[in-house]
Amino acid sequence: MNVDDIKNICVVGAGNMGHQISTLCAIRGYHTTCTDISAETLEKAEKFVDRYLPGRVEKGRLTEEEARRARERIRFTPSLEEAVENADYVIEAAVEVLDVKRRLFADLDRMAPAHATLATNSSAIVSSRIADVTGRPEKVVNLHFFNPALVMKLVEVVQGPHVADETAGISIDLCKRLGKVPVHVKKEVEGFLLNRIFKAILQEAKWLLEMGVASFEDIDKACVYGAGHPMGPFRLEDLTGIDLSYTMAMERFKRTGEPGDWPSPQTVERVLKGEFGQKSGKGWYDYAKK
Repeated sequence: MNVDDIKNICVVGAGNMGHQISTLCAIRGYHTTCTDISAETLEKAEKFVDRYLPGRVEKGRLTEEEARRARERIRFTPSLEEAVENADYVIEAAVEVLDVKRRLFADLDRMAPAHATLATNSSAIVSSRIADVTGRPEKVVNLHFFNPALVMKLVEVVQGPHVADETAGISIDLCKRLGKVPVHVKKEVEGFLLNRIFKAILQEAKWLLEMGVASFEDIDKACVYGAGHPMGPFRLEDLTGIDLSYTMAMERFKRTGEPGDWPSPQTVERVLKGEFGQKSGKGWYDYAKK
């Protein structure tokens, strides 16, 4: 099998990452099915597509015909079995909880065609912790898009010890067909490439905040105006979701038992208040005023 054999893509999870990946695949010419267990999430995803495509036409990024064809290529369904029955490539974008992913991949293995690649968009859970629940471990791979997936060019293709060279190669080629810049991560390491670097920055930033060395606003300014980052670590966490950072930290702590992996007190405080970042209107910064 090679990348030319991929005609149908299934995206499991219609949240922020899932619906953007689905939209991207449809724009790039793939028949795409997006599925989610939440009817409300699916409805929001479909409304996003119906706003986004006309918006690209207005901005001159797509013609009306291109937008029309892209909309025809994408569909939404609550049925996982229906979504994956003809899939050549599956991209899972569900919650970052290992037990959930393992149950999901067992179902995907049972429902998807035997030739299909099963990819996880996880930024924290390596595919070797999932692959053993399937009968096709050599076809289970990390395909990590960055948020927002429609904008960010980078995709990390992580080849664990169980992943066939063919699977890694097809995944890299698919990223190129999607207009992305793939990087081949040849070994499984926590955080892969970029998030491993960002984790060190964010961990240090939160230590500085908790110790009262500086405000989160000034820490962000230091990274933007001193290091040339497009946004500081706290603003970036607001974009990706404080709740996602919390969930990932909790999963890491469960695995390692290391106190240093525990979410910072101010992170926990915001999660308990429902202040998840931009999507909730408030996180480190207040977006309701805008």
